Amino acid sequence: MAAEDPYVVLGVSRSASDEEIRRAYRKLAKQYHPDLNPGKKDAEAKFKAVTAAYDLLSDPEKRRRFDAGEIDAAGNERPERAFYRQWAEGAGGDKYQERHFEFGAADIDDILSGIFGRGRGAGAGMRMRGGDRRYTLTVDFLDAVNGAKKRLALDPGKYLDVTIPAGLEDGQVLRLKGQGEPGIGGGPPGDALVEVKVAPHPYFRRDGQDLRLEWPVSLAEALLGGKIEVPTSTGRVALSIPKGSNTGTTLRLKGKGVAGKGDQYVTLKVVLPEPPDPELENFVRDWAARRPYTPRRGS
Repeated sequence: MAAEDPYVVLGVSRSASDEEIRRAYRKLAKQYHPDLNPGKKDAEAKFKAVTAAYDLLSDPEKRRRFDAGEIDAAGNERPERAFYRQWAEGAGGDKYQERHFEFGAADIDDILSGIFGRGRGAGAGMRMRGGDRRYTLTVDFLDAVNGAKKRLALDPGKYLDVTIPAGLEDGQVLRLKGQGEPGIGGGPPGDALVEVKVAPHPYFRRDGQDLRLEWPVSLAEALLGGKIEVPTSTGRVALSIPKGSNTGTTLRLKGKGVAGKGDQYVTLKVVLPEPPDPELENFVRDWAARRPYTPRRGS
């Protein structure tokens, strides 16, 4: 089944900025995240579609290639179709504009053969290291926190498994030795330089080596206290809510930060029932008349 247009999946225009795309992803990922929709297959499928769309549009090169029709919505190469017009028109409609080409090691070998003589060969007396190749790889937030293996497409039909170290940060560049351009005249190959982009998470936020999230609690849980389950980077754990907690109350889970090095901070958000409960409304109205107070004293 063909992947949907990523702009349609995220509900953004084709001219959307990186920040608009990021905001759209966070909103939809939180809405359809499996943790918040247990057992709902439709929500899981939509979450996967939203994540795939963000993976493509958050990568500038992939987005450019998709917009140009070079790859499809799943990131697969489209068959190249060469037309006379491609050669007759340059950028901006300028005709017969100068065109630039990239040369691989074999092309350079042919050129050097002509310079040094074909009998000697390009490698005679000349040994050069191959050039580096640059790539961009988008990884999930929790994969960057905990470490993982991800598959990187090097060329059509050629892939490489990349080890993502635990605690990796957005924008960090990984060097893969020997995965760049082949060397010349027996020289060593270059390296692959992989810039890693970390996708935002629906509710986790990184703060150095700590993790932060805002988590909803009911009025009864906040007022009376108790235990609730909260997500961590390695699974759900029980968290004790102190009696009389409020929106903004922040609790610490020691050792639950990035790769176990920091802590996790959970900020509580008191959420009233939906739809409003008439009995609760009547109780609060009567209670407020007898026990008036203001939370805005001094503001």
